[in-house]
Amino acid sequence: MGLLIQGSPLNWEETKKYADHVRKHGIVQFLNIYNKLKDRQKDVLKWGDEVEYMLVAMDHNYQKVRLVLSGGDVLHTLQEKGENANPNHPTLWRPEYGSYMIEGTPGQPYGGTMSEFNTVEDNMRKRRREASSLLKENQILCTLTAFPRLGCPSFTFPEFDPKPVEKGASKSLFFPDEAINQHPRFSTLTRNIRHRRGEKVVINVPIFKDINTPSPFIEKFPTDDGEAERAALPDHIYMDCMGFGMGNSCLQVTFQACSISEARYLYDQLATICPIVMALSAASPFYRGYVSDNDCRWGVISASVDDRTREERGLEPLKHNKYRINKSRYDSIDSYLSCCGEKYNDIELTIDEEINRQLLEAGIDKLLAQHIAHLFIRDPLTLFEERINLDDENESDHFENIQSTNWQTMRFKPPPPNSDIGWRVEFRPMEVQLTDFENSAYVVFVVLLTRVILSYKLDFLIPLSKVDENMKVAQRRNAVLEGMFYFRKDIFTGCNPVADGGASAQNGLDNDNEECALMSIDTIINGKEGVFHGLIPILNCYLGNMEVDVETRCTILNYLKLIKKRASGELMTTARWMREFVANHPEYKQDSVITDKINYDLIVKCDQIANRAAWCPELIGDPVNRAK
Repeated sequence: MGLLIQGSPLNWEETKKYADHVRKHGIVQFLNIYNKLKDRQKDVLKWGDEVEYMLVAMDHNYQKVRLVLSGGDVLHTLQEKGENANPNHPTLWRPEYGSYMIEGTPGQPYGGTMSEFNTVEDNMRKRRREASSLLKENQILCTLTAFPRLGCPSFTFPEFDPKPVEKGASKSLFFPDEAINQHPRFSTLTRNIRHRRGEKVVINVPIFKDINTPSPFIEKFPTDDGEAERAALPDHIYMDCMGFGMGNSCLQVTFQACSISEARYLYDQLATICPIVMALSAASPFYRGYVSDNDCRWGVISASVDDRTREERGLEPLKHNKYRINKSRYDSIDSYLSCCGEKYNDIELTIDEEINRQLLEAGIDKLLAQHIAHLFIRDPLTLFEERINLDDENESDHFENIQSTNWQTMRFKPPPPNSDIGWRVEFRPMEVQLTDFENSAYVVFVVLLTRVILSYKLDFLIPLSKVDENMKVAQRRNAVLEGMFYFRKDIFTGCNPVADGGASAQNGLDNDNEECALMSIDTIINGKEGVFHGLIPILNCYLGNMEVDVETRCTILNYLKLIKKRASGELMTTARWMREFVANHPEYKQDSVITDKINYDLIVKCDQIANRAAWCPELIGDPVNRAK
């Protein structure tokens, strides 16, 4: 997660003094990278996935599950036995925000051949086995997007009570600081977000109104000093710290493009796909022991790191801050990067004018300059005393300080200095699934989509304001079946991604209403005669024109079948399956409450499904099992 270095972290007041220094040198570092590598071409198409895991303790006697705060020890052992012993080890492990979390990736990136798709699931299984082998008795490794009782009393093992005191990292009523990764970056990030904002973060998720849910649903907080009472909304589940967002798990994919122009083109095209795939992968309907009316974590994590002051949020006149800022640091993208996307940039973009001017004068084009100048309206949130003065020719920590704390649906990633890594884009909206099969299916679907976009020069672009509307729809309960999403009708007659930007922009947005229409996810994924081709039929057409061995084709078709059936409703999303499990549980009182017993039975079932000890055809279907 982000930039991890060792050193002495500065508090917010100290960090703030160096904010302009970080921005100034961050821009110099970006320009140095750009000028060295802007003409770099013909990089091999590589890609890799990231899966975030939770460590869970099963108390079978009391039928209770808790999150195990031993992620640091497990991570250390995995690294010592893995990459530190063998640079070619097939897995890599990294820390994550929660001390109950770890992140696993393949040891080396996957390449451009179709046969690579046949190894993804095997590698994910290897990761699961590797980490699981280090756990103690009655402990399991889970790929849950959101632990249902995160923030409930005694949700950690060992147990710690929250200490909502000012000197703590989060000051949370529910989430103990011990549940935060012990690397100083994470607690510093948590504390500095709160101090910069001037108050605790506020997360309100609408509660699902069942038959016996109180109406209005209003909570009392016994240890509250008044802040929670003021912040909590009626009929909402209230949460108050970064851990409720960054303490969730996700599934991400990073692609290396052949050139900077190809990376920018992919960034734009995939940005429109983000809400669709997020709704398809919906897996987080429960928060703080309650059933919510949302299926995805995106709004929760966005609010959990929202460091904007009251002035920046437009609640008070600008006096101490420079900008009104429309979104959290964790949100959907605000501008397209390619010439194809320029005419669809219809969101008001707040930029640092001085930085924008500096970039333009240095030869950066308008679209990339405004993208960077927009990211750099943010302050650095963590800074280490030992890393203030850097070699701007050979280091990029100050650039990454700002870049890596702008957590958007897509991330455009310049190469690190002095490396053989090319220009990359990261696809970030997916929710992690219960099984390696499902996670592999979503990863392969997105990677295949990038191949088709590049091969057929597809154009998914629509006005960014409509992408933002899609993001809101995608999070709602059962959006995959009930939501309607703006999508481009003709994806085969877009602009040339390497053409001059002026020609593509000249018509403005006059033809918006003709270019896109509201569609169901079933139509977008599977197609509808006379309306839209469908992404799966296009992928199948692409595969039909490729030389693919029988085993790989079988694997890919299994994955696409899962996506196809999730889109049509023949198979459930993880969120819907979890809702039905709780609704049908004998202890559920139709009051939107998830008790310890319900949570225990749910996690037991999830673990059985993940390890293929239980069959769940309504969630996964009946894939051909080729793996050993």
